[in-house]
Amino acid sequence: MDYREAASWAAERLQSYRKDCSGWRSCKRTNELSISWRPSTEFRGNIYKAEGIMPAKPEDVFKCLKPEAGGLREKWDPNVKEIEVVEEISEDVSIVRTITPSAFMKIISPREFIDVVLIKRDEDGTITSNATNVEHPLCQPRPSYVRGLNYPCGCFCIPAPGEPCKTQLLSFFQTDLGGNLPQTVVESFFPSSMTGFYSNLTKAVLKLAA
Repeated sequence: MDYREAASWAAERLQSYRKDCSGWRSCKRTNELSISWRPSTEFRGNIYKAEGIMPAKPEDVFKCLKPEAGGLREKWDPNVKEIEVVEEISEDVSIVRTITPSAFMKIISPREFIDVVLIKRDEDGTITSNATNVEHPLCQPRPSYVRGLNYPCGCFCIPAPGEPCKTQLLSFFQTDLGGNLPQTVVESFFPSSMTGFYSNLTKAVLKLAA
């Protein structure tokens, strides 16, 4: 499998989601965060988009998001139990296994996700993490986890115009959790999970910047 090609495809899809403003339906909005959704074109589920402002520069926000073993993400995100870098394909592309704990009052059992991840840094200071599900010979399914599938997903850490110490964080999630979960559970879980994601990340970046 050409992992770099798969990662580049995921990055292209994310850029298309960012540019296409049609069809999004708001499902949650606060003073700090806006979450919307629309049917996914990649699988029989929804894609979710979240937009918010982080009180730190893009580099610091990305330090908290970077998928690395023993990194900050494992410390602040309760939805991430463990991150393992299975293989580094190149300086900016890697195969990552993510283990998640049970969630939603244990209705959702522990999951594992195997993704190729591409980290991109643009000339304007934007840092993006682009990922999609792949198979890897070192990542055979394990009976203690349900194998979930992430379709093109990731985060854009965009410098806030005129505010060098703030970041516009744009995130896309479209995940098949597997395990024959009722659709109502999935549709309730993601907006709630994304709200917690932004709240916990805000606390993490403030702690890092202190």
